[in-house]
Amino acid sequence: MLSSKGRVVTNAIFGPVARTLVRAGVSPDTVTVTGTVLTVAVALWLLPSGHFVAGPLAITVVVLIDSVDGLMARMLGRSTRWGAFLDSTLDRVADAAIFSGILLWSIGAEETWVLGTALACLVLGSVVPYAKARAEGLGMTASGGIAERADRLFVALAAVLAVGLGAPVVVLVVALGLLALASLYTVGQRMAAVHRQTRGDVGETA
Repeated sequence: MLSSKGRVVTNAIFGPVARTLVRAGVSPDTVTVTGTVLTVAVALWLLPSGHFVAGPLAITVVVLIDSVDGLMARMLGRSTRWGAFLDSTLDRVADAAIFSGILLWSIGAEETWVLGTALACLVLGSVVPYAKARAEGLGMTASGGIAERADRLFVALAAVLAVGLGAPVVVLVVALGLLALASLYTVGQRMAAVHRQTRGDVGETA
């Protein structure tokens, strides 16, 4: 839900940055890889150590800057299948690092409920994009849903920040629990969408 609105904001704010990088000869792929490396480093450094204010704020900045690669590709007029594949794959790596950072903190803090809900988000968060990718690989569509990537990151980082600012840990538990349920619902939505498109198919494939 936030993806389309966030894209408009990103274009307005980071358009000048993208143009500067293009003029400097930096490639979109370089920005993609750099953004992912920074996200992973920040997430696995700050979150496990309980830096719940600096962590989510730094990750938000890095993730927003990482979105510049798409702007650059459009400016250069060379959006490629490789670039799309690289961006999507590394997004999964970055997402996994963020939820792993929360999970690692929960182990050290002995917060069992955070551990369980963070693990659920980590697993289901990987199934959501897989369902879409698999559908597209079969020539169908399965986009949309109530828990797309931007939605998942916003909820998770906002909850972490709230705890960092003094809210009880139960806020994080509830947020991650609702996020896991929303992700599960989104998987169901995408499966239903594919099922509708396959009605009338003869035979079954594994």
